[in-house]
Amino acid sequence: MTKEELKQAVTEIVPSATYDETGEFLNAIVAPADFLSLMTTLRDKPEFNFDYLFCLTCVDWQTHFMMVYHLLSRDHKHQLVVKAKLDDRTNPEIETVCHIWRTAEFHEREVFDLFGIKFLNHPDLRRIFMPDNWEGFPLRKDYVDENMIEI
Repeated sequence: MTKEELKQAVTEIVPSATYDETGEFLNAIVAPADFLSLMTTLRDKPEFNFDYLFCLTCVDWQTHFMMVYHLLSRDHKHQLVVKAKLDDRTNPEIETVCHIWRTAEFHEREVFDLFGIKFLNHPDLRRIFMPDNWEGFPLRKDYVDENMIEI
């Protein structure tokens, strides 16, 4: 599918989706409530067949978090970035996709550990890099550590 065809197809599934077409990839921005059903459809429908999640990360925009998922269909050779905005900075959460793409299990644990995003229904959500007794989330913009050097 072309970017335009992908955009039309995603809009049919999630009419409220918005798009950013300024970069290399088509970016579809969806509400967390629409997120899991869209991701399941993108993986399962043969016309999409997004069988490879090649990047999962989070961006802290100070006012909200943005979850970012890069998808690839190895059969169709099309790519899509799905983003979900998390407005709750106190208790940010989103559904897991590790039952859809197995590689997400590790990446979601990384985002949980470094940003504090809770992935609902994740089978093993615990710290992966930081010690269990670590206070805070080092990749948040508001994180402060006594050993940090301010510029």
